[in-house]
Amino acid sequence: MSRSTRTEPQPPAPHGADSHDLIRVLGARENNLKDVSIEIPKRRLTVFTGVSGSGKSSLVFNTIAAESQRLINETYSAFVQGFMPTLARPEVDVLEGLTTAIIVDQQRMGADPRSTVGTATDANAMLRILFSRLGTPHIGPPSAYAFNVPSVRASGAITVERGNKKAVKATFQRTGGMCPRCEGRGTVSDLDLTELYDDAKSLNEGAITIPGYGSEGWNMRLYKESGFVDPDKPIRRYTKKELRDFLHHEPVRMKIAGINMTYEGLIPRVQKSMLSKDREAMQPHIRAFVDRAVAFTTCPDCDGTRLSEGARSSTIDGVSIADACALQISDLAAWVRALDEPSVAPLLTALQQTLDSFVEIGLGYLALDRPAGTLSGGEAQRVKMIRHLGSSLTDVTYVFDEPTAGLHPHDIQRMNELLLRLRDKGNTVLVVEHKPETIAIADHVVDLGPGAGTGGGSVCFEGTVEGLRAGDTVTGRHFDDRAGVKENPREPTGTLEIRGARANNLREVDVDIPLGVLVAVTGVAGSGKSSLVHGSIPAGEGVVSVDQSPIRGSRRSNPATYTGLLDPIRKAFAKANGVKPALFSANSEGACPTCNGAGVIYSDLAMMAGVASPCEDCEGKRYQASVLEYRLGGRDISEVLAMSVDEAGEFFDAGEAATPAARRVLSRLSDVGLGYLTLGQPLTTLSGGERQRLKLATHMADKGGVYVLDEPTTGLHLADVEQLLGLLDRLVDSGKSVIVVEHHQAVMAHADWIIDLGPGAGHDGGRLVFEGTPAALVAARSTLTGEHLAAYVGA
Repeated sequence: MSRSTRTEPQPPAPHGADSHDLIRVLGARENNLKDVSIEIPKRRLTVFTGVSGSGKSSLVFNTIAAESQRLINETYSAFVQGFMPTLARPEVDVLEGLTTAIIVDQQRMGADPRSTVGTATDANAMLRILFSRLGTPHIGPPSAYAFNVPSVRASGAITVERGNKKAVKATFQRTGGMCPRCEGRGTVSDLDLTELYDDAKSLNEGAITIPGYGSEGWNMRLYKESGFVDPDKPIRRYTKKELRDFLHHEPVRMKIAGINMTYEGLIPRVQKSMLSKDREAMQPHIRAFVDRAVAFTTCPDCDGTRLSEGARSSTIDGVSIADACALQISDLAAWVRALDEPSVAPLLTALQQTLDSFVEIGLGYLALDRPAGTLSGGEAQRVKMIRHLGSSLTDVTYVFDEPTAGLHPHDIQRMNELLLRLRDKGNTVLVVEHKPETIAIADHVVDLGPGAGTGGGSVCFEGTVEGLRAGDTVTGRHFDDRAGVKENPREPTGTLEIRGARANNLREVDVDIPLGVLVAVTGVAGSGKSSLVHGSIPAGEGVVSVDQSPIRGSRRSNPATYTGLLDPIRKAFAKANGVKPALFSANSEGACPTCNGAGVIYSDLAMMAGVASPCEDCEGKRYQASVLEYRLGGRDISEVLAMSVDEAGEFFDAGEAATPAARRVLSRLSDVGLGYLTLGQPLTTLSGGERQRLKLATHMADKGGVYVLDEPTTGLHLADVEQLLGLLDRLVDSGKSVIVVEHHQAVMAHADWIIDLGPGAGHDGGRLVFEGTPAALVAARSTLTGEHLAAYVGA
């Protein structure tokens, strides 16, 4: 072949499958998003940032992740889909290039007392198998070590048809690990009967004093019309049989007022309806009743371990499964590593990896028997991450909601490494985040804004971290903000003495908390901050505690109902129009009869996703047409509920609509940075940070002298943190004492006094390692917090 005719080898044409390198979103309109269109690179780490309420969660969780989840559900058969939650298609024109989404959010984990860190991960299941193989004495299969499985024995006769019929006696037996006394809860409850009923009264006179047992309610009718007791006879004159039937009768089906119902004694009924629920999940009036009527004590039979005597008696090298679950996970990992048993080598390897993941993710200070309901939002999110760290899946979209929540600056570095490791396995990682340390490691940044609520919902910047720093967005301008250490801290007006604090991992801590100033309690995650603040400061008169427990509200609840703002508004409308206030409640007489005041009609389409469509009669306004004819200051009630907090503040400030009581609540909402929320916005659409600030605004009216706040910067943008510091300053200047459990360096630098716990987490923490001014902490650099604060302020 001559030289001139030889051709160079051509590079192969790009394969069609390699062209799908982007997730394309066109025209997203969920919640406050305004026709957002973006392209997100796959197999990269993308951080979504922007002020609180700017639409980050609406884009990442309610659009991208929700559609991915919906499309996966649609691949299952119609039969299976019937058992799955039905998801509506998000408001978006085009979503292309989606991959399977795994959502790791901050929703609290199950609050049932039988749900623990061990049961929420695979660690407990693997330990049970380990003890069933190696434990001595051998007591049975893995279920014999499970505190969720009761022991069952049954006997009866079965008929075997072989020629002549023959009855064969058979017995069935299952060995479970549940403690029979506390039924696997670890605590038993004693009821104070004087709080359940007034024995001087009869049922017809309203003897039962339990919430929900009003004279006309079904609960009361059940007892009045059961025939077991005389409803006109005072309870103290009941015979022994009547009292037993009233208090302890076993469940029995009967007809009451023509309806089939189950009658049972008052005590088992209260235990099932109230005492089996998590205390924190109860409505306030029921929680107050339970606190009065019930004394919870550690189960004397199992000593709080939840396990039966047999399960506690079986040991490996002298350690029972109860002992293993009570160990700090970092110590349990060392114990498992020391076991050398070839017959269960694969199991030991898997258990070792799971326990090492806990330590690696910064949760080595937990124990497997810790109730899952007691974990903070950040801890719950990190526990959920554990099952994904060892996963072999690639090309998955992982979606995180502020993974640094509740993390000390020292731990954020480790979290960053985990996010990068997930990305490097070939996954797309989407993170909603405010902390500059995590934004800095992003391959791609999407900044939403420019404001919050109706002022947000647009993409302000898309590109690299360097481009964000140089850009003129709120995030870009505040990215390198550094608060300086307070030069002249305030002088305390007194002290709150804590002596010998021993809650959880605290080691006899003695500390004087100064009053009349801003105090920051700091330390790595698990060092004992919450134990000191919530466990040692008496939550009595004058102490207002605002924690991160979620607000429980239905889609009918909104900022106006939650803060009590709707009461003065309803009264003002009623007074101006000469009618009764109940007309102006969408949950009462004024509700649109078609949608029952919900504003939307929910159509359940069985196997397909349900649809919520605006009610045609009230056009989504939730009220009857006749109610909307009543006006105050030229506006009807639905127009007032559509106002933002700031607009409503001006409306109720002067003129015919002037309502001082409403104005006070609105100014508190503005103070905590929620001026953009609309009064009628459902609570279910609020972000975690917004809910905590709503709670703070509600509590600011309390007559408290000491405010205890648990990480109020959670979910706050860098720009919003400045506003929060201003609010804390105003509280202190008005004569309050503010104690803040916090990891954010800006709050530490701004504090008048720092109490630092550590030096580590779990049993390596629980000690007071520093107390003094932020300037002294920076100068000493004697603790992890001191080193990070010094680096932050550039000292």
